[in-house]
Amino acid sequence: MSGCRIHPSILSADFANLEAELHRIETADAVHVDVMDNHFVPNLTLGLPVVERIGQVSALPLDVHLMIDDVDRWAPGYADLGVQSVTFHAEAAAAPVRLARELRSRGTRAAMALRPATAVEPYLDMLPELDMLLLMTVEPGFGGQSFLDIILPKIRRARAAIDGAGLPVALQVDGGITRETILRAAEAGADVFVAGSSVYGTEDPAAAIDALRHVVAPGGSGL
Repeated sequence: MSGCRIHPSILSADFANLEAELHRIETADAVHVDVMDNHFVPNLTLGLPVVERIGQVSALPLDVHLMIDDVDRWAPGYADLGVQSVTFHAEAAAAPVRLARELRSRGTRAAMALRPATAVEPYLDMLPELDMLLLMTVEPGFGGQSFLDIILPKIRRARAAIDGAGLPVALQVDGGITRETILRAAEAGADVFVAGSSVYGTEDPAAAIDALRHVVAPGGSGL
């Protein structure tokens, strides 16, 4: 598969040394930044000021994943930081179409995420409003969880809808991505992969990123 992108999640990084941790993944395509509010998900991570500072010390684009309530109110502020992409959860958005358009109007890519139990079909008509669709392959909230294979058919259906509509929408998966599971997700149609513990849980995160890419690269050990 060509064109795959690896976005390491700093949820698995050392929060006391974030700048150094960001330098360890400079071969990545972007940094996946999980913002959690302890309401939408049962975990609390970081917010707007920290994301702003991450953007100042990292040369990589920021892929901000908002796992928060009242996302219609807060998401535009992250777009204003100049990040590459802002992802909101469909389950938390009161007006997802309006929010996607607002994000794009502020110069960022608009992305929408779905929890594992949320069907993709009700949202397929929204694809023209999006630059990326994120399908969670674990329950959002904590890193280190196992990949849910039951999401693979949903990935296939989303890929078929994107290709059928001829849209340049990226299809991202997040949760339990390893050298073993990335191949299954790629074969189902995903092309952007969030990897946390499988990158930061190693001695050499840059090598781990390269290993993930190799699995899904043409002529690699997988596709």
